[in-house]
Amino acid sequence: MTSTLVAPASQTWQWQGFSIRYQRLGTGGIPVLCIHGFGASSDHWRKNLPAFGDQYQAYAIDLLGFGLSDKPTPNAPLAYTFETWGQQVLDFCRDVIGQPAYLVANSIGCIVAMQAAVDGPEWVKGVVMLNCSIRLLHERRRAEIPWHQRLGTPIVQALLGYAPVGRFFFSRIARRNVIRNLLGQAYRRPEAVTDELVEAILNPALTPGAADVFLAFVRYSQGPLPEDLLPQLQCPVWIIWGQNDPWEPVAMGRDLANYPVVKAMQELPGVGHCPQDEAPELVNSLVLDWLGEAEAAA
Repeated sequence: MTSTLVAPASQTWQWQGFSIRYQRLGTGGIPVLCIHGFGASSDHWRKNLPAFGDQYQAYAIDLLGFGLSDKPTPNAPLAYTFETWGQQVLDFCRDVIGQPAYLVANSIGCIVAMQAAVDGPEWVKGVVMLNCSIRLLHERRRAEIPWHQRLGTPIVQALLGYAPVGRFFFSRIARRNVIRNLLGQAYRRPEAVTDELVEAILNPALTPGAADVFLAFVRYSQGPLPEDLLPQLQCPVWIIWGQNDPWEPVAMGRDLANYPVVKAMQELPGVGHCPQDEAPELVNSLVLDWLGEAEAAA
């Protein structure tokens, strides 16, 4: 799907004393808000906003602590939790968009979207989830992972909690070649791992506070699981899943599709963890078709 719209310009919104970056395209139709995954930003939707903006008001936001949004010290005063990010999304819908929106999310952004829909159902018309985070390192999932990971994860998390160790570890990760290798694992299509994508992930990681946010989240083994939130949702849910995701098994995604609130699940062969960036020609048409059907039914 092509678009004649120009690339979105970054804008800022002040939220609880912090600067939040977002992008927007399109002025007509219903609002669609895109929410990125861990370590990403609104730039991860650069291939989707033009298509969405042709028909709708299309937004993408940088969650607090990510992208070009502020990265305050954890717990001073806000904790990096799904409740915090869910509230950020709800306040954005109220203060910036001004009306209920559909949320389109990837990875941990799906948990954020569902948390927002549970906490403020009047502001969320529906949720499209792309390769939802199963949260395999959650303390309640320890029994589902191999024994060596089950024993090792708390030790690693404790080590990363020691600031000098954690920041050194982060400095080893925040490098072009490491990010390119990680993306090469997450993506099945090698041609999708471009210099532009690597820079979009790397540049925010080099900003002040990024290391502390990263370490706070990798040690976050509490909070909601997808199966905690799905039964509480009052809006429709649609699921897209890249079948070749090495981090979030598609079989567990199929389990999520069994909840009554889920209207459809579409699997994408030969696609990895970030379908919106790796296969936008498939994702954009699916999302637009589903939202069009939902609005027609409404």
